[in-house]
Amino acid sequence: MNILHNPRRVAVFLAVGIAMVAGAASLPAQVSLSTVVELAQRNSSAVKLAGADVQKAASALDQARDVFAPSMTMGSGLPAFPAVGFTGGVPSILNANVQSLAFSFSQVQFIRAARAGFDAASLSLKDAREQVALDASTDYIELDAVESELDAAHRQGDFADRLVEIERERTGAGVDPLTELFQAQLTTAELKLKRLHLETRAGTLQEQLAALTGLPASAMVPDHASIPEIPEVKADNSRRVTDSVRSAQFAAVSKQKFAKGDLLDTLFPQISFSALYSRSTTILNDFNRFYSRPIPANNFSSGFSIQIPVLDFGRRAKARQSAAESLRATVEAEQAQHQNDILIATLSGNLRELDALAEIATLKQQIAAEQLKAVQSQLEFGNGSGSGPGSPPQLTPKAEQLAHISERKEFIDALDASSDLSKARLSLLRALGHMDDWLRTLSPAPPQNK
Repeated sequence: MNILHNPRRVAVFLAVGIAMVAGAASLPAQVSLSTVVELAQRNSSAVKLAGADVQKAASALDQARDVFAPSMTMGSGLPAFPAVGFTGGVPSILNANVQSLAFSFSQVQFIRAARAGFDAASLSLKDAREQVALDASTDYIELDAVESELDAAHRQGDFADRLVEIERERTGAGVDPLTELFQAQLTTAELKLKRLHLETRAGTLQEQLAALTGLPASAMVPDHASIPEIPEVKADNSRRVTDSVRSAQFAAVSKQKFAKGDLLDTLFPQISFSALYSRSTTILNDFNRFYSRPIPANNFSSGFSIQIPVLDFGRRAKARQSAAESLRATVEAEQAQHQNDILIATLSGNLRELDALAEIATLKQQIAAEQLKAVQSQLEFGNGSGSGPGSPPQLTPKAEQLAHISERKEFIDALDASSDLSKARLSLLRALGHMDDWLRTLSPAPPQNK
């Protein structure tokens, strides 16, 4: 029968189609891990501050190098009122002054120090981006696990409600004591508390991701398929010097170069170049009558200025201060490396424990799943042991609900253990200097609508 010939069926199909489209539109869109990481890095205050430090360091490097480039200033010395007498200065329509540093051992060290400072700031920016990516990734992975745990917890609640109904019937029929009904109700209440805890945790993670990305918390719906596999890592894997440690090392080099430059500034001379041009004028003045010859209209002079340090206690004190700052920065760089080594050792130990816990949780979940299958099989086909004296009693629907609850519990525990293991692996990846390799495996984020 053709449905087009039946207006009622056409209306029904249209209503169903509209309902399906409206239902799909009302579902919150999933956001991928790569999108969360990209938005978090773009929105992070720490990344913005580190970016400002890079710009500041780049400007400092330009300033250190540009002292060798000639700088020019231009001006005018026109009188406002007629000059009276001889004031010592020649009024000029235009004057130009060119200055530059021609030779300095210390300035070469200052340039090297500024370049090392720029490298330190660049590495600090990269480290800040990695840290934000780690925070966003761990929250995203945990939220993905908690969402799955919530689904399982809701299923658990349905089984617990069914268990209470069964116990109420069995208690009313006098088959089970009243304590069994109370025990079933207690199980339901405990599962409800667990579910509320998961809902609270999911809400907290959504707010954390919203604060990181700038998106509304309601948009934080994870896409499990967007999470790439996290490789198994160990402390004996090839280590790389992390960006944070390298940044501290370059900062120490920068302080060392500054200290060396300040020391050289107290020992060696400095040569500067200057040139001066002025276009003199006789407007509103009679300066020419004070000189034996008229003042020329165009005047030019140039020369080198040599400064030789002989006795300068201020520079010596500054050199000692720079040496102390250099020592402090060197010790801080060594301390950063030691702290990272300790972190690797701690994370490696935790990772081994979490790996064992995840294996145990997975095995428990597999055992619970097999036990559930066995219970369902016995309920459908019987226990196969007969009904004679000494044979085990036939299972009841109560046993099936208990088996369902147990299987979901082990499933939730396995998800929780797997989430903790993934977060620990990511932290160890970062400590070993391989975080950037994993970030490159993220699928590209879709373009954002502007």
